[in-house]
This record gives sequence, C-alpha cells and structure tokens, in this order.
Amino acid sequence: MPSSHAWLDDVRASPCAEQLEAGFRSLRFNPLLEREYREHMLGNTYSFKRIALYAGIALWLVFAAFDFILVQSHVIWWVFAVRMAVLLVLLVFVGLFIQRRHLHLLQPLTLVSILALGGGASVVVGIAHITDPGYPYEGLLLVCMAAYFLVGLRLNEALACSLAILLVYVCMELLVGVPLARLASNTLFLLIGNLMGAIGCYLLEYKSREHFLISRLMRVLADHDSLTGLHNRRSFNRQFERLWRQAQREGHTLALLLCDIDHFKAYNDRYGHQAGDQVLERIGGLLLDAARRPLDMAVRLGGEEFALLLYDVDQTQAQQRAEALRESLEGLAIEHQGSASADRVTMSIGVACLQPDESGTLAQLYEGADRALYKAKAAGRNRVVG
Repeated sequence: MPSSHAWLDDVRASPCAEQLEAGFRSLRFNPLLEREYREHMLGNTYSFKRIALYAGIALWLVFAAFDFILVQSHVIWWVFAVRMAVLLVLLVFVGLFIQRRHLHLLQPLTLVSILALGGGASVVVGIAHITDPGYPYEGLLLVCMAAYFLVGLRLNEALACSLAILLVYVCMELLVGVPLARLASNTLFLLIGNLMGAIGCYLLEYKSREHFLISRLMRVLADHDSLTGLHNRRSFNRQFERLWRQAQREGHTLALLLCDIDHFKAYNDRYGHQAGDQVLERIGGLLLDAARRPLDMAVRLGGEEFALLLYDVDQTQAQQRAEALRESLEGLAIEHQGSASADRVTMSIGVACLQPDESGTLAQLYEGADRALYKAKAAGRNRVVG
C-alpha cells in the first residue's frame, strides 16, 4: 500500500483495503465494489446532474437565439427545427429527472442528453456550413467538455459520447461538402480537445474512486476496533439506540450479553501482551460468528470486555446463545496458568432481555446485563448468569 495510506495499517483486511492496495489503473473495482461505487455515484450526483441539465437547456436556447444572427439564409429554419427537436427531448428528460422515483434512469438519461446536445449541435453546424462556411464549430468541444467534467459520467461513457459526437460531425461535414483540408484541421482540433478532456476525466474519476475507498475505510476505522474487527463502543451506542427504536416499533425483544474474559490481566502478565492480543483476536472471531444475523451486533467495549446484542430473541434463547459462546471459548483450550478459575482462558457472561416499550430505557437493559455479569464473577466466573 502506498506510504500516503500508511494509516490504513490500522484497518483490518477488507475488500476496500485490498482494492486500494491492488490499485485500479483501469478504473474498475472488483464486481461487488464496482456495483457499490456506481450506486453511490448515482445517488450522490442527482442534484448535480439536474443543475447541469437546466444549464444545458439555457445555453441551448442562447445558441438558438444566436443562430438567427449568424445564419442569414433559408437554412435557418432547418437549424431552428433541429434546435427545437433537441430542446423537446431535453424537456422530456427534465420531467423524468424531477420525479426521483426514476433514479435508475438517471445514468442512461444523462448519456442520451449529452448525445442529443452533441448530435444536434453537429447537425446544426453541418446545415449552417451549407451557406456559411464560417459558422463556428467549436461549440462541439463545449459539449464534449461537459461530458468529461460537468455531468458526472465515467471515463468510458464520456469517451463513447464524445467520439459519437465527433463521428456525427465528420459525417455531416462530408455530406455538405466541406473541403477535406479544413475538415481535417477541425477534426484534429476536436480530437486534441477530447484528448485533454479524457486525461482530466481519468484523473477525476481515479480520485473519485480513491476517495470512495478511503471514506469507507475511515468509516470502518471510526466504528470498529482495529484489533478484533468488532464494533467499538461509539458504534455500539449509536446502533443500540437505532435497534431499540426498531424493536419498539416491531414489538420484538432485545437481548444483551456482556462478556468479560476471566483473569485477563493475569494472562497478559504471564504470557505477554502480544499473546494477549492474539487471544482477543480469537475471541473477536467467536463473537463475530455468534452475530451472523443481520441485526445482531458483536462489540468490543474496551480491554477484555465484549458485548453481543441480539435482536428478537427471548431470555431462554439468549442464555442458550451465551452458553454456546462460553463453551466455544473453553473449547479452544487456550492455556491460562494464571487463572484462578480454570487452566484455560474462559469468560463470564451476564445476560439481560427486554422488550422495548414507552416505559423501558436502554439503561435498563444494560444495567440488567451488568448486574448479571457481576453475579457470574462473584459465583466463581466461567459461567452464564441471566
């Protein structure tokens, strides 16, 4: 991983970290991340694309007004007809943009809008050159630059649109008989402009993709414990409140398991902190396995304290899950000669279950589990108390 991303050493292995390390010079992620990136860009650029469409319509009308000044011949009405046809297409798209339920059409509509503007401008230039060889063609480059920079197209989409616009322009100029030397000069100018736009678009998309990966990794770093990969206390407090409200709405119960590794300080003193970290990692894996359901949550509260939040389980089920977790740790048979309660690493677990209602509070559930954990420790540790 580049040295500028050295801070990501604190993030556990993840698809985003692996992709950042592997690179993406071809501007493609693995299939799952690619889909997430496109969905992110789709929702993130909605307002931006709408403003760009309004600006495009306004400029199109301004250029239409200039046509009546620049084109002094009968072909003005053909030019006007093309302008109005493109405007009608854009206005239809405005109606679809306003209705946010058509978000899945946002990207194809953006592509069609650019093609309509560029193709229409190419046809206008060709018609105008029938009687006025001096009619400016450089406006085509503005449409191409909009495709590269202003409407949030990916590089391959912007390139395809711009090359299609350029092809329409060349065909129209050949059709009206523009001298080949002049056509070659104009085309070279447009190609060079497109090359510069493509380079800029590549750099922008590369940075956009890099920011997408880093922002997700920073979110993981902010919400997860770097050693175990479990949610941290900050994330736990936020998710706890959200799940409490959801359980309240749906009439489900919440169960909280508070876990404490027995005599862990003695383990660190005897075997060293590196060995202690390895134990914490293995216990983190056990809790992750115990929180496989979508609304369950495994947490490292700090030090040797862990929590498991279970959604829609009753007291009996919660205690069964806690006992299975305790037994899974005991089954690892990690030697612990400094323990006063067993010859291996064990944990004590306090269990509390509550159905959220108007009178219940988050603190009640936490306090209930904490009292149960205290009883488990007082009774000799390596046990579940509910």
